Amino acid sequence: MNRGDEKRIAVRMAKTLAMMCVRNTGLETLHAGVVPITHTGDYSDVRVIDADGREIAWNDVSHLDNDQMRALMKEIVNRLYTFNISIDDQEFRDRVDRWARIADRWDEPDPDLEFFRKLAEED
Repeated sequence: MNRGDEKRIAVRMAKTLAMMCVRNTGLETLHAGVVPITHTGDYSDVRVIDADGREIAWNDVSHLDNDQMRALMKEIVNRLYTFNISIDDQEFRDRVDRWARIADRWDEPDPDLEFFRKLAEED
């Protein structure tokens, strides 16, 4: 297989996995709700007041707690696992093909140049 075919397959797989295994998870709950208005464009002018009356800059606020992060990651891992163990099932592959056609409309991915650096730091 040539490099162009490998790239085309990798692009389609990345978008399909994101569509089927990451989108429509707990991320949707995080995305739901009222989006604050920012006049600066970077949310540095937005503040949150917590139950103790502390004023916290929007950019410093954690938008999910450890339990929410754990639940989100478990949901995504479960979906990726289910995807991987189901890929030999023809009915499932037909569904993957339908979702892939939708994901094909998404923007093309870019290589994440920080990916390997961050992994190396965590070793």
